Amino acid sequence: MFIQFALLGLLAGTDFEVADQAEFKKLFAADAKVDRLATGMQFVEGPVWMPAGFLVFSDIPANELKRWDPKGGVQTYRSPSNNANGNTLDKAGRLLTAEHGARRVSRTAADGTVETLVERFEGKLLNSPNDVVVKSDGTVWFTDPDYGLAGRSKEQMGNFVYRLDPKAKTVMPVAKDFDKPNGLCFSQDESKLYIADSGTPRHIRVFDISRDGAVTGGGVFAKIDKGGPDGIRCDAGGRVWSSSGDGAQVFAVDGHLIARILLPEGAANLAFGGADGKTLFLTARKSLYMVPTKVRGARRR
Repeated sequence: MFIQFALLGLLAGTDFEVADQAEFKKLFAADAKVDRLATGMQFVEGPVWMPAGFLVFSDIPANELKRWDPKGGVQTYRSPSNNANGNTLDKAGRLLTAEHGARRVSRTAADGTVETLVERFEGKLLNSPNDVVVKSDGTVWFTDPDYGLAGRSKEQMGNFVYRLDPKAKTVMPVAKDFDKPNGLCFSQDESKLYIADSGTPRHIRVFDISRDGAVTGGGVFAKIDKGGPDGIRCDAGGRVWSSSGDGAQVFAVDGHLIARILLPEGAANLAFGGADGKTLFLTARKSLYMVPTKVRGARRR
Protein backbone atom coordinates (compact mmCIF):
# COMPACT_ATOMS: atom_id res chain seq x y z
CA MET A 1 0.00 0.00 0.00
CA PHE A 2 1.37 3.40 -0.97
CA ILE A 3 2.26 5.71 1.90
CA GLN A 4 2.99 9.37 1.42
CA PHE A 5 6.21 9.88 3.32
CA ALA A 6 6.63 13.61 2.73
CA LEU A 7 4.84 16.34 4.60
CA LEU A 8 1.48 16.72 2.90
CA GLY A 9 0.97 20.29 3.99
CA LEU A 10 -1.89 22.17 5.55
CA LEU A 11 -5.29 20.55 5.32
CA ALA A 12 -7.93 22.85 3.93
CA GLY A 13 -10.90 23.09 6.25
CA THR A 14 -9.18 21.55 9.26
CA ASP A 15 -9.91 23.79 12.22
CA PHE A 16 -10.63 24.03 15.90
CA GLU A 17 -13.98 24.27 17.59
CA VAL A 18 -13.49 26.41 20.69
CA ALA A 19 -15.66 26.08 23.78
CA ASP A 20 -13.49 28.09 26.21
CA GLN A 21 -11.63 30.90 24.45
CA ALA A 22 -9.51 31.94 27.43
CA GLU A 23 -8.22 28.40 28.01
CA PHE A 24 -7.81 27.79 24.29
CA LYS A 25 -5.37 30.71 24.05
CA LYS A 26 -3.18 29.01 26.65
CA LEU A 27 -2.93 25.93 24.43
CA PHE A 28 -2.65 27.14 20.84
CA ALA A 29 -1.27 30.10 18.93
CA ALA A 30 -3.76 32.15 16.93
CA ASP A 31 -2.33 30.77 13.68
CA ALA A 32 -2.05 27.11 14.78
CA LYS A 33 -2.80 24.66 11.99
CA VAL A 34 -3.00 20.89 11.69
CA ASP A 35 -0.60 19.16 9.29
CA ARG A 36 -1.05 15.70 7.85
CA LEU A 37 2.33 13.98 7.85
CA ALA A 38 1.48 10.68 6.13
CA THR A 39 -1.48 8.64 4.97
CA GLY A 40 -2.32 5.36 3.24
CA MET A 41 -1.83 3.15 6.30
CA GLN A 42 -4.42 0.70 7.66
CA PHE A 43 -5.28 1.69 11.26
CA VAL A 44 -2.68 3.61 13.23
CA GLU A 45 -2.39 3.84 17.01
CA GLY A 46 -0.05 4.23 19.98
CA PRO A 47 2.25 7.21 19.21
CA VAL A 48 5.25 7.80 21.48
CA TRP A 49 8.15 10.24 21.04
CA MET A 50 11.53 8.55 21.37
CA PRO A 51 14.57 10.16 23.06
CA ALA A 52 16.54 9.78 19.80
CA GLY A 53 14.22 12.28 18.13
CA PHE A 54 11.58 10.34 16.23
CA LEU A 55 8.02 9.13 16.69
CA VAL A 56 7.10 5.46 16.97
CA PHE A 57 3.52 4.38 16.36
CA SER A 58 1.56 1.23 15.53
CA ASP A 59 -0.27 0.13 12.40
CA ILE A 60 -2.30 -2.66 13.98
CA PRO A 61 -3.72 -4.53 10.93
CA ALA A 62 -0.41 -4.20 9.07
CA ASN A 63 1.31 -5.90 12.03
CA GLU A 64 3.99 -3.20 12.08
CA LEU A 65 5.51 -0.54 14.27
CA LYS A 66 6.21 2.59 12.24
CA ARG A 67 8.59 5.48 12.82
CA TRP A 68 8.36 9.07 11.63
CA ASP A 69 10.95 11.81 11.67
CA PRO A 70 11.06 15.18 9.88
CA LYS A 71 13.81 14.11 7.48
CA GLY A 72 12.89 10.54 6.63
CA GLY A 73 9.12 10.58 6.87
CA VAL A 74 7.42 7.26 7.70
CA GLN A 75 9.41 4.03 7.66
CA THR A 76 8.96 0.56 9.13
CA TYR A 77 10.38 0.35 12.66
CA ARG A 78 9.51 -3.28 13.47
CA SER A 79 7.77 -6.01 11.51
CA PRO A 80 6.06 -8.13 12.66
CA SER A 81 4.90 -6.30 15.77
CA ASN A 82 2.43 -8.84 17.18
CA ASN A 83 -0.32 -6.37 16.21
CA ALA A 84 1.05 -3.77 18.60
CA ASN A 85 -1.33 -1.12 19.90
CA GLY A 86 -0.30 1.29 22.69
CA ASN A 87 3.32 2.29 23.30
CA THR A 88 5.16 4.18 26.04
CA LEU A 89 8.63 4.55 27.56
CA ASP A 90 9.91 3.35 30.89
CA LYS A 91 12.22 5.38 33.13
CA ALA A 92 15.26 4.12 31.23
CA GLY A 93 13.81 5.24 27.90
CA ARG A 94 13.01 1.72 26.73
CA LEU A 95 9.97 1.08 24.56
CA LEU A 96 7.04 -0.72 26.21
CA THR A 97 4.34 -2.05 23.92
CA ALA A 98 0.86 -3.51 24.40
CA GLU A 99 0.61 -6.35 21.90
CA HIS A 100 -2.75 -7.73 20.81
CA GLY A 101 -1.29 -10.66 18.90
CA ALA A 102 0.96 -11.95 21.69
CA ARG A 103 -1.50 -11.00 24.46
CA ARG A 104 1.30 -9.36 26.40
CA VAL A 105 3.11 -6.17 27.36
CA SER A 106 6.65 -6.27 25.99
CA ARG A 107 9.82 -4.25 26.57
CA THR A 108 12.48 -3.52 23.97
CA ALA A 109 16.03 -3.51 25.38
CA ALA A 110 18.74 -1.12 24.21
CA ASP A 111 20.13 -3.80 21.89
CA GLY A 112 16.73 -4.31 20.27
CA THR A 113 15.86 -7.52 22.07
CA VAL A 114 12.14 -7.78 22.80
CA GLU A 115 11.16 -9.45 26.07
CA THR A 116 7.84 -10.22 27.74
CA LEU A 117 7.01 -8.16 30.82
CA VAL A 118 3.62 -9.73 31.49
CA GLU A 119 1.30 -12.08 29.63
CA ARG A 120 -0.69 -13.79 32.39
CA PHE A 121 -2.68 -13.03 35.51
CA GLU A 122 -3.32 -15.88 37.97
CA GLY A 123 -1.90 -18.31 35.43
CA LYS A 124 -4.36 -17.34 32.69
CA LEU A 125 -3.51 -15.49 29.51
CA LEU A 126 -4.41 -11.83 29.30
CA ASN A 127 -7.06 -10.74 26.80
CA SER A 128 -5.28 -8.31 24.48
CA PRO A 129 -3.39 -5.49 26.25
CA ASN A 130 -4.38 -2.17 24.71
CA ASP A 131 -2.50 0.73 26.29
CA VAL A 132 0.29 1.09 28.82
CA VAL A 133 1.85 3.80 31.01
CA VAL A 134 4.70 3.82 33.53
CA LYS A 135 4.72 5.53 36.93
CA SER A 136 7.87 7.13 38.34
CA ASP A 137 8.30 4.23 40.77
CA GLY A 138 8.76 1.91 37.78
CA THR A 139 5.37 0.21 38.02
CA VAL A 140 3.64 -0.51 34.72
CA TRP A 141 -0.10 0.13 34.39
CA PHE A 142 -2.05 -1.26 31.46
CA THR A 143 -5.55 -1.88 30.16
CA ASP A 144 -6.74 -5.27 28.92
CA PRO A 145 -9.99 -5.20 26.93
CA ASP A 146 -10.87 -8.04 24.57
CA TYR A 147 -10.80 -6.14 21.27
CA GLY A 148 -7.79 -8.04 19.95
CA LEU A 149 -8.73 -11.61 20.81
CA ALA A 150 -9.58 -12.30 17.16
CA GLY A 151 -11.55 -15.44 17.91
CA ARG A 152 -9.18 -16.82 20.54
CA SER A 153 -10.56 -18.01 23.86
CA LYS A 154 -10.98 -15.42 26.60
CA GLU A 155 -9.35 -16.70 29.78
CA GLN A 156 -9.80 -13.70 32.09
CA MET A 157 -13.12 -13.15 33.87
CA GLY A 158 -13.39 -9.58 32.67
CA ASN A 159 -11.73 -6.60 31.03
CA PHE A 160 -9.50 -5.22 33.76
CA VAL A 161 -6.91 -2.51 34.38
CA TYR A 162 -3.69 -3.88 35.90
CA ARG A 163 -0.64 -2.72 37.82
CA LEU A 164 2.61 -4.62 37.24
CA ASP A 165 5.53 -4.28 39.63
CA PRO A 166 8.56 -5.51 37.65
CA LYS A 167 10.78 -5.56 40.76
CA ALA A 168 8.42 -7.63 42.86
CA LYS A 169 7.23 -9.53 39.78
CA THR A 170 3.61 -9.10 40.81
CA VAL A 171 0.58 -8.12 38.75
CA MET A 172 -2.80 -7.17 40.17
CA PRO A 173 -6.04 -5.59 38.93
CA VAL A 174 -6.64 -2.03 40.07
CA ALA A 175 -10.06 -1.67 38.40
CA LYS A 176 -12.52 -4.38 37.36
CA ASP A 177 -15.69 -2.43 36.58
CA PHE A 178 -14.91 -1.21 33.06
CA ASP A 179 -16.66 -2.31 29.88
CA LYS A 180 -13.73 -1.71 27.50
CA PRO A 181 -10.83 -0.04 29.36
CA ASN A 182 -8.63 1.68 26.83
CA GLY A 183 -6.28 4.67 27.10
CA LEU A 184 -4.83 5.78 30.41
CA CYS A 185 -2.56 8.53 31.74
CA PHE A 186 -1.22 9.98 34.98
CA SER A 187 -1.39 13.60 36.01
CA GLN A 188 1.95 15.38 36.31
CA ASP A 189 2.19 14.77 40.07
CA GLU A 190 0.84 11.22 39.68
CA SER A 191 -1.91 11.87 42.20
CA LYS A 192 -4.55 11.06 39.58
CA LEU A 193 -5.00 8.30 37.03
CA TYR A 194 -7.35 8.83 34.11
CA ILE A 195 -8.78 5.81 32.27
CA ALA A 196 -10.89 5.86 29.12
CA ASP A 197 -13.77 3.43 28.64
CA SER A 198 -14.36 3.09 24.90
CA GLY A 199 -17.21 0.61 25.37
CA THR A 200 -20.80 1.50 26.09
CA PRO A 201 -20.07 4.32 28.61
CA ARG A 202 -17.75 6.26 26.25
CA HIS A 203 -16.37 8.33 29.07
CA ILE A 204 -13.15 9.05 30.98
CA ARG A 205 -12.95 8.24 34.68
CA VAL A 206 -10.50 9.65 37.23
CA PHE A 207 -8.96 7.82 40.17
CA ASP A 208 -6.95 9.08 43.13
CA ILE A 209 -3.55 7.43 43.58
CA SER A 210 -1.90 7.45 46.99
CA ARG A 211 1.86 7.33 47.48
CA ASP A 212 1.74 3.63 48.20
CA GLY A 213 -0.08 3.02 44.91
CA ALA A 214 -3.56 2.48 46.34
CA VAL A 215 -6.37 3.37 43.92
CA THR A 216 -9.60 5.02 45.05
CA GLY A 217 -12.43 6.97 43.49
CA GLY A 218 -13.24 6.40 39.85
CA GLY A 219 -15.91 8.99 39.14
CA VAL A 220 -16.68 10.18 35.62
CA PHE A 221 -14.34 13.01 34.61
CA ALA A 222 -15.68 13.72 31.11
CA LYS A 223 -17.85 12.18 28.41
CA ILE A 224 -16.99 11.98 24.72
CA ASP A 225 -19.94 12.97 22.55
CA LYS A 226 -18.43 12.09 19.16
CA GLY A 227 -17.24 8.52 18.87
CA GLY A 228 -15.56 7.30 22.03
CA PRO A 229 -12.42 7.97 24.04
CA ASP A 230 -9.47 5.84 23.01
CA GLY A 231 -5.97 7.21 23.67
CA ILE A 232 -5.66 9.94 26.30
CA ARG A 233 -2.82 12.14 27.58
CA CYS A 234 -2.41 14.65 30.41
CA ASP A 235 -0.43 17.82 29.86
CA ALA A 236 1.82 19.44 32.45
CA GLY A 237 -1.00 21.78 33.49
CA GLY A 238 -3.39 18.97 34.36
CA ARG A 239 -5.61 19.13 31.29
CA VAL A 240 -6.72 15.91 29.59
CA TRP A 241 -6.44 15.39 25.84
CA SER A 242 -8.55 12.61 24.35
CA SER A 243 -8.91 11.13 20.89
CA SER A 244 -12.48 11.19 19.60
CA GLY A 245 -14.63 10.55 16.57
CA ASP A 246 -14.24 14.15 15.41
CA GLY A 247 -10.48 14.23 16.00
CA ALA A 248 -9.54 15.12 19.57
CA GLN A 249 -11.10 16.88 22.53
CA VAL A 250 -9.30 18.82 25.27
CA PHE A 251 -10.69 19.07 28.80
CA ALA A 252 -9.81 21.42 31.65
CA VAL A 253 -8.79 20.18 35.10
CA ASP A 254 -12.42 20.34 36.24
CA GLY A 255 -13.60 18.32 33.23
CA HIS A 256 -15.21 21.01 31.11
CA LEU A 257 -14.52 21.03 27.36
CA ILE A 258 -11.96 23.57 26.16
CA ALA A 259 -11.78 22.76 22.46
CA ARG A 260 -12.00 20.18 19.71
CA ILE A 261 -9.26 19.52 17.19
CA LEU A 262 -11.25 18.69 14.07
CA LEU A 263 -9.82 16.09 11.70
CA PRO A 264 -11.27 14.48 8.56
CA GLU A 265 -10.72 11.11 10.27
CA GLY A 266 -11.53 10.02 13.80
CA ALA A 267 -8.39 9.84 15.92
CA ALA A 268 -7.45 6.72 17.88
CA ASN A 269 -4.56 8.11 19.95
CA LEU A 270 -2.30 11.08 20.53
CA ALA A 271 0.98 12.02 22.19
CA PHE A 272 3.20 15.03 22.85
CA GLY A 273 6.68 15.13 21.36
CA GLY A 274 8.94 16.95 18.95
CA ALA A 275 12.15 18.79 19.66
CA ASP A 276 10.52 21.05 22.27
CA GLY A 277 7.96 18.53 23.53
CA LYS A 278 5.11 20.81 22.48
CA THR A 279 3.99 19.12 19.28
CA LEU A 280 0.84 17.02 19.51
CA PHE A 281 0.88 13.97 17.24
CA LEU A 282 -2.42 12.28 16.39
CA THR A 283 -2.90 8.82 14.89
CA ALA A 284 -6.19 8.83 12.99
CA ARG A 285 -7.36 5.80 11.05
CA LYS A 286 -5.09 5.76 7.97
CA SER A 287 -3.13 8.95 8.68
CA LEU A 288 -0.67 10.66 11.02
CA TYR A 289 -1.25 14.31 11.95
CA MET A 290 0.51 16.94 14.03
CA VAL A 291 -0.36 20.33 15.50
CA PRO A 292 1.91 22.71 17.45
CA THR A 293 0.81 23.64 20.97
CA LYS A 294 2.04 25.88 23.77
CA VAL A 295 2.20 23.09 26.37
CA ARG A 296 4.09 19.89 27.09
CA GLY A 297 2.80 16.53 28.15
CA ALA A 298 2.92 15.45 31.77
CA ARG A 299 6.31 14.00 32.63
CA ARG A 300 7.19 11.40 35.21
CA ARG A 301 9.55 12.41 38.01
